[in-house]
Order: sequence, then structure tokens, then C-alpha cells
Amino acid sequence: MSIVTKSIGLAKKVKHRFQDQIKERTPVYLSPVRRIERVATQERICAMTFDDGPCGLPASPDHFRGKALTLVLAETLERYGARGTFDVVGDTSGNYPDRAGKHGSASWGGVAYDHYPDFGKDEQGGVVHCPELVSRLLAGGHEITSHTYSHVLFGWKPLVYGRRKYLKGLEPVVGDLKKLHRAMEKGWGYPVRLGRPPHYVDGIQGGFTSYDAYALMGYQYMAASFDGAGWLPLESYEAEVEATWKPMERLLLEDPDAFCGQIIFQKDGFNMARRTPVADGLDKQLQLLSDHGYKVLTVSELLDRSSFRDAPPDSGAGRAARRLLGAGWCPAFQDNTLRPEQTLTRGELAMMAFGWETVRRRIELVNAGRAPFRDVEPRHPYAAAAVRAVETGAMAAVDGRFRPGDAVSATELAQFCSTRLGRTPPLGSWETLTHGEFFQIAAELLG
Repeated sequence: MSIVTKSIGLAKKVKHRFQDQIKERTPVYLSPVRRIERVATQERICAMTFDDGPCGLPASPDHFRGKALTLVLAETLERYGARGTFDVVGDTSGNYPDRAGKHGSASWGGVAYDHYPDFGKDEQGGVVHCPELVSRLLAGGHEITSHTYSHVLFGWKPLVYGRRKYLKGLEPVVGDLKKLHRAMEKGWGYPVRLGRPPHYVDGIQGGFTSYDAYALMGYQYMAASFDGAGWLPLESYEAEVEATWKPMERLLLEDPDAFCGQIIFQKDGFNMARRTPVADGLDKQLQLLSDHGYKVLTVSELLDRSSFRDAPPDSGAGRAARRLLGAGWCPAFQDNTLRPEQTLTRGELAMMAFGWETVRRRIELVNAGRAPFRDVEPRHPYAAAAVRAVETGAMAAVDGRFRPGDAVSATELAQFCSTRLGRTPPLGSWETLTHGEFFQIAAELLG
């Protein structure tokens, strides 16, 4: 393994460890946009995602008679009755002036920007230049998701991509997302519903994040729980191919149910050594999954079977929360958990009911910088929902305080349900109401 490869791998490990530490210290809030990494299910179903395509260039090395890489992946999936999720870009030909980075490094495709499928070969990739591949994917029953139009970072990423240009604010990010969205609607009448940020960069200049951008688009955040490898250059192509399936084999031998509900990350393009081990490794991956009784679905199909990370669809909390989700509520936290045993707070109740309705208002509050209540800052995730809850009379603020962290009382719940749902539940005698208990109450009142 080369020094460059070791350095990149180490940087990734440091990044993930750093991110895990941040997660442990960061509170998680309810959100209209959920980060979908995997879902709770006992079915042997999973999903495979393929970033950065469509790719019109052949596999490298080419063992498929010059076929476009995207077509090779689609045909391999279809031999196993599998449907993939292709996380596409629009066109990277506008990402110049730029210069090619060092071969085998993280900047192999460009120092200032990414270029797909390669530097100077932008016309061989993306939705704009490969419409026939998009049509072929849709004809094969595969899903198309948004990896943005130009694959420019949403914000600054000092580790690994510190020299990269990035979009300067929420408006340019949303504009880039809309450009790809419109291209898919105009060209194929296809409604994109899921997105994944370039290089998983979430922070956006101005105090916003990718979750704000996706909320404005009506998207869910498509992440992944298992790395299908292939992106990291190793000492040989054979080693890279083995890296795509060997970890999967080991995990399945340890636990045949290990991939239930998982989302697998792959590349529809070159790795840093300009090779495509996924082209030869995908067949082995699918054979392993097939031998263990797995069905590979699109991410949307996976979510139709099971929506949340910690509640199977046949659980009481799962069934009731899916009912609320279908009614346009926000029952899940940003990490796609329900946490049914957790005490329901006033801020959470407001967000659950008014989250989608107040997406744009949240942006306005942050930009204005004015606190809506004495105890709620404008950047608080529940600020806009709390304002709306008070405006509608569903909840009250006393002496200019909303008390977002206080538990919901029986009287407050009765007022909320009467105003928001038109019906009042029996007055409870609980000391604290849990999320799971509220799901059941609200689902029953919704009918």
C-alpha cells in the first residue's frame, strides 16, 4: 500500500473519529429532513447506492467490451433482480479554471473542483451529457437521487479538501440542487426525492446546513451505513476488487442478518487511481447477498418497507409514527430515530406538528437574527415551529417564554390536540408523556 493511500485512509479514520466525538456532544433534534443511513427491519433487504455518475466512459480496466461503466453496473444489478440507487450529478464542465491534482490523491480529479468522470473529460459524465444512460437506468427500475448539479462543496472542508472552492451560502446551494431537479423533471418527468451532499459536507455559510437546503427542496438526506469500498487506491487492481467484497463476506459469516436494512455506498466512477473495481466487484457482492437470501431494493423502496432506524414497521411506535409521517408531520429525529421512550418536550411537540410548514420561516428567523421568545434564540431548531404553534393557538407562551425543553403537560396536550387535530384526547394523569405515547394518541385522533 502506498504512502498516499495510507495517508488518505488515516485522514478518513481521523475524520470519522472526530465526527463521532462531535455527535456524542451534539444534541439531536426533531427534523423534517432525516439522515437515512439504515432502517430497522428483520427482512433480508438492503440498498446499494452509486455516486458521481452517470459515467459514459468504459470500466478501467475494461473487461466489458467498451460498455459505459453505468451500463455495466445496471446490467450486473439486473442479473440478480436487484435495483440500484444512482446518486447522479448534472454537469461538472463549468468547474473551471482548474488544474488536475496528483494521481492517486484526493484531488486526482481537480484541485479546486471535482470533475466527473475525470479532469478534462466532463463531457463523458453527468445527466446533461449522458441522457441515454439516465433513460436506461429508469427503464431498468433503478432510482435516481441528487448528488447536486455541479458537485461543488456546500461549504468549507478543511480536512482533505481545504483547497477546494465551495458554494457561498444557502441560496447558491439550493440553486444548484434546483438545477439538477429541473433537469430530471424536464427530461424525464422524474421527481427526485433524496439527496447526498458532495463528500458529505453539511455546513453551509451563514449558519445553515445541508438539512436546511434539503428541507427547502422537500428531500430526505440519503447517507449510508456500509462502505462498499473501491474508492481507495490499493497496491493492485486485484486488491481493490477484493476490498469491495471481502469485508462483506466476513460480516455475513459473522452475522447473516448484518445487512438487514443497510444502505451500501459505492462509486459509479473512477477511484483515485482511475480504476473501477466496482465493475468487477459488484457481481461478487450481489452473489454473496443473494446466497444469504437478500433482496437489493432502491433506497425509496427500503423506506417504504421500514421508515426509521430504531423502530421496526410492525412495532406500535413504528406504525403510529408512519401514520404521522404520511400526514406531513415530523415524528423522527434528524438521525432518523423515534426514541419512543424519551419524554416529549414542548419544543418537540411544536416541531413535530409544524416542522414542514415552517421551513422557510426558519430561514427568515436566522437571517433576521431576532429571537422570537426570551428563551428561544433565532437559530434554535424549534424556533419557527414554536412561533407557529403560538400563532395558531395550539400552544402558549407566558411572559414571552416558550419553554421548549419543558415536558408537555396533560392540559397542554389537550389544548394542542383540540386546536391542531380538532379532537381532544382523554385528560391523562401522567407525570411525563413519552414520544411513543404521543404517537399513539395523535395517530388515533388523525383517524
